[in-house]
Amino acid sequence: MSDWFEALESMGPAAIAWPYPVRYGVETDVECDVAVLGGGPAGCMAAISAARAGANVVLIDKGHPKRSGGGGVDHWLNTPNPASTITPEECVDWELESYNGYCNGLSRYIAAREGYDTLLEIEQMGGKIRDTGDEFKNAPFRDEKTKFLFAYDYENKFVFRVWGTTFKPAMYNQCRKLGVQIYTKVMVTSLLTVPHGEGIKVVGATAVDARSGEFYVIKARATIDCMAFSQASWLFSSELTGLPYFHPNVVSDGPAIAWRAGARFTMMEKSGATAEPGHAFPHYGTGNPKNTWFPCSMVDANGKEIPWVDYQGRILKDVSERTRPAPGQKFIAERAQAPKYRCPRIIDDLAERIRKGEFTLPLYADLPSMPEHERKAIWGLMVGEEGRSRVPVFEKYTRAGFDASRDLLQSYMLLGGEPHSGLQQGITLPYLRTYGPLASPGGLVTDWNLRTSLEGLYAAGSALYAANYYHHAAATGRYAGRKAAEYALKTGTSAPRQKQIEEEKVRVYAPVARRNGMDWKELRAGLCRVMQNYCSEPKNEKLLQLGKLWLRDIEENVFPDVSVPNPHMLMRVLESFNMLYCDESIIEASLARKASSTSLGFIRQDYPDIDPPEWHKFITVEKRNGKVVNGELPMGFWGPLSDNYVKHNPAYKGFLKG
Repeated sequence: MSDWFEALESMGPAAIAWPYPVRYGVETDVECDVAVLGGGPAGCMAAISAARAGANVVLIDKGHPKRSGGGGVDHWLNTPNPASTITPEECVDWELESYNGYCNGLSRYIAAREGYDTLLEIEQMGGKIRDTGDEFKNAPFRDEKTKFLFAYDYENKFVFRVWGTTFKPAMYNQCRKLGVQIYTKVMVTSLLTVPHGEGIKVVGATAVDARSGEFYVIKARATIDCMAFSQASWLFSSELTGLPYFHPNVVSDGPAIAWRAGARFTMMEKSGATAEPGHAFPHYGTGNPKNTWFPCSMVDANGKEIPWVDYQGRILKDVSERTRPAPGQKFIAERAQAPKYRCPRIIDDLAERIRKGEFTLPLYADLPSMPEHERKAIWGLMVGEEGRSRVPVFEKYTRAGFDASRDLLQSYMLLGGEPHSGLQQGITLPYLRTYGPLASPGGLVTDWNLRTSLEGLYAAGSALYAANYYHHAAATGRYAGRKAAEYALKTGTSAPRQKQIEEEKVRVYAPVARRNGMDWKELRAGLCRVMQNYCSEPKNEKLLQLGKLWLRDIEENVFPDVSVPNPHMLMRVLESFNMLYCDESIIEASLARKASSTSLGFIRQDYPDIDPPEWHKFITVEKRNGKVVNGELPMGFWGPLSDNYVKHNPAYKGFLKG
């Protein structure tokens, strides 16, 4: 059968009816002080924070906030706490140095400054952050006084191991206790704006129910965008392929609606290589020595152990040395590329030594040889609490008979399909790219209140440029919630433009009236092909302009041909539309940067100089009156971190004072 319609027609009376009442065009008005868009950790914490500040809060989530946006987390990064001497400034310093300044120092400082307070607040809600059952009593990574468990650097203790699968249910329940009005399976389609002075003011959003097709008009004094970056611009994961990127369910809704509303973005030109689609394995489901699996020993096919080295390339003698700073190193940071902070790792020249025959493929994670406390922490805690691995890896492997005290687990480093290994760069095809967390991607620019360039619109978590995983999402959501509530409770209500609402309804429902049109999967695959052909690596002016031409052609000539059979498929089509708008911002940013940059994973064939000093800056892009406007921001545009934080939070009482 060529499409869903034909399949249903061929089944006749036996066809399965759509299980929900369909209410296309039916409009529901929702009013609130603060509208939170997205129900991940950023969205839930924003809703909780705004509600605690006295605001009437609405939370809209395309999934369900009890698990969506991060069903689990195994470690909580960059968190100064009473057991550590590391400062928030030091947490930001290593990240800025690792990314050559292309990092969000503002939001990452907020996350470091308030990460511990956020963690304690989640514990009060019911999240588990301590080894209360004494499972790891006397382990070298446990603080016996507090029962906190730490990862990576056992001396400096600023990365927590946590029972992260308990976090989202705790946040969701807290939202309900605080009276947050929650809409699930509802997709946000646009931001409502009104003319306001020289700029634009956001006064809410529109949304469509993915089960009934009902249309929502959310009128809000303040709106917080907590929806994630685009993940799928270059790669499409259908039922015929494997997992080609880190978050298969993340598309472009957040960037697209903010782009259409005229918000300012930066670092949209940044991307990174990823594993080939169709060959990627479940994340954390294969043996490796990094991230969730750190500091696991690795052996080759003959049982020969792969050596580990410190930041200066010196061979480490035992497992305990992998979790402590080397001589001359103040601390080790998990993802640091800057040499002085770099984590211990397996030898850098492993691929070459395999080619010479010193080691034999395949490689294996050797959990049985690890000290018991490390083995239990990696397999039972880290793999068991990470959202992407608890069910498909930890539970399923265990039921299948995998025993971490006895069995080795094969690694696919250097065999392809292991995007977390860090060892296959150079063998990944250049057009297979990701815009996701491994690339620390672009996103919205904000001020110290996490307010975007649009009045009334705030951002948190992965909506921000250079976002940084769960701890950053939760802490910035918590921060944005109180800032948005403060604004909302002292500002008046502005009515949205009815013309904008009616135009959005026409746009949203246009595919519903068509039959026998293009399927959303064809559209999605076509958009990815445009980015692969015209915005991969290397780039040049002609390629990028052709990419713009193709996107415009698809919007004008293909969008009007797409059809849907039910509200769920309507959501998929609208996601694909959003991908085009996000792709547009990526291409515009790529055109604006006329220099190549290793730090941004950005190569301009027609501007081959790598990171010239005059281009060591942030390029911004935004839409004004239908035209793209480019701008720039200097490195460190956020100013003195501690001074600006205190200036904007004089009354905040947290773990770190003054």
